[in-house]
Amino acid sequence: MAAPQDVHVRICNQEIVKFDLEVKALIQDIRDCSGPLSALTELNTKVKEKFQHLRRRIQELEQSAKEQDKESEKQILLQEVENHKKQMLSNQTSWRKANLTCKIAIDNLEKAELLQGGDLLRQRKTTKESLAQTSSAITESLMGISRMMSQQVQQSEEAMQTLANSSRTILDANEEFKSMSGTIQLGRKLITKYNRRELTDKLLIFLALALFLATVLYIVKKRLFPFL
Repeated sequence: MAAPQDVHVRICNQEIVKFDLEVKALIQDIRDCSGPLSALTELNTKVKEKFQHLRRRIQELEQSAKEQDKESEKQILLQEVENHKKQMLSNQTSWRKANLTCKIAIDNLEKAELLQGGDLLRQRKTTKESLAQTSSAITESLMGISRMMSQQVQQSEEAMQTLANSSRTILDANEEFKSMSGTIQLGRKLITKYNRRELTDKLLIFLALALFLATVLYIVKKRLFPFL
């Protein structure tokens, strides 16, 4: 049956290997991280926790090595502790390099986004200026249309006024025409009456002349031809 001390050493070695593999996996995640910084910070927090667990287990293994009764077993365990410490230092170096690589990548990405954002800002500024110019042109066009409509309304009002004046003039002329028509009809009646009276006078004169001539002929006949 294995001694409790041997079981503890075996468990320490297993956990050291487990934490070492987890640290290596997190370091690879940091290398692959493209941001943002919050994601990198979260990964670094996890790495720190794993290093703390790893360091604690290495210390426990070292303490167990020192407690070994046999010098040979003690030296073997101390050599394992030394190897684990070297591996942990190597992981820490890899961790720092991975952080540097990741931060450079994030900085480059942020610069690219800033440049792209600058282009977007310029495009937005250009778009705003274009929209402002278009809006100004539309406003000018609407104002021009408004002025034209105002002129058309004014011209229409003047035309209506002229038409109203013409209508009044026509009505006045119509009244004058009616008055003149009445005068003309009266004149026509007077002329007709005058013509009738003239015809009657002519007829009376003709009859009087005929009677006069008949009387003269009768007198001449009696004088010249009394026997007739």
